[in-house]
Amino acid sequence: MAGTGDLGRRIAHHRERLGLTREQVAERAKVSAGYVEYLEETPASPTSETVHRLAEALGTTADDLLGGGRERPPGRGPAAASPSLEKLDREECLRLIAPGGIGRVAFNGSHGPTVLPVNYKLHQGAIIFRTSYGGAMDRDLRTGVEGVEIVVGFEIDQIDEAQRQGWSVLVQGPFHHVPEEEVAEVIGADVTPWAGGERLLYIRIIPQQITGRRIHGL
Repeated sequence: MAGTGDLGRRIAHHRERLGLTREQVAERAKVSAGYVEYLEETPASPTSETVHRLAEALGTTADDLLGGGRERPPGRGPAAASPSLEKLDREECLRLIAPGGIGRVAFNGSHGPTVLPVNYKLHQGAIIFRTSYGGAMDRDLRTGVEGVEIVVGFEIDQIDEAQRQGWSVLVQGPFHHVPEEEVAEVIGADVTPWAGGERLLYIRIIPQQITGRRIHGL
């Protein structure tokens, strides 16, 4: 079977996501633990039947293991049977977003409603990310008036295609350019933008309201 791509990395990712050992995955997929280790560590071309058994053992799809869904937005599959929408309290929302990752800043820009993805970290109760001096976000969200704050939305989510479940958290609060005298304090958040470039302007969002939802099957 050709075109397996990063099959080994995907197998390891889903195995670790489920907290399984190679032996447990092997038992579920009816292969040897040594073969699971080989697939994770060596470029290989297993049969279609093996890929499907591994996908079932890992709670995902063969298409996902083979990297076929990388260019498609998540959530294209059918909903779970009898889906349930659960409201999350503030503490649970903070627990979900605490590891950091990619979130989306929503604000009224110069050309209308704007949503931009950024890498963020939660640091001392605030959301920290980096952008460019003079960039669109800097220009649109700099009031130039002392004491005037702009409130923005910040959304983070996680989708599990295989389990047909996921969660979404929305943070609303004032957007602040971190002043130079406080930059040393937020550098500890260790935020690294995937977009690269000279993104040396640190931004802090102070959560005023946090809401969240989790969807899962009954």
